[in-house]
Amino acid sequence: VQLQASGGGYVQTGGSLRLSCAASGATLNDYGIGWFRQAPGKEREGVSCIRTNSGRTYYADSVKGRFTISRDNAKGTVDLQMNSLKPEDTAVYYCATLVCSDYGPYGMEYWGGGTQVTVSS
Repeated sequence: VQLQASGGGYVQTGGSLRLSCAASGATLNDYGIGWFRQAPGKEREGVSCIRTNSGRTYYADSVKGRFTISRDNAKGTVDLQMNSLKPEDTAVYYCATLVCSDYGPYGMEYWGGGTQVTVSS
């Protein structure tokens, strides 16, 4: 499965961006999908994930109440709506297929290329 993340950009503090994760020649409807981010000099962080069937979701404490993960079953994509962005959200964001638990993502298998999100102060 080849994943592609898109939708990154440059916004001011308080702004919004919507990221999308798609698979080339396939649908993500049958996969647990998660979003991760990595800022320069920092470890990769699991931001959010969504399960396959139940649609249950997980959010890191750092993004709860601001980010929303969702599936677009018609398009076969998984989106991450990011509101109230902060400078500390600046990072390269990646999507991956995985197992999404109530405690976070694990078992990452396929990764997409990253998309840069920059939030200015």
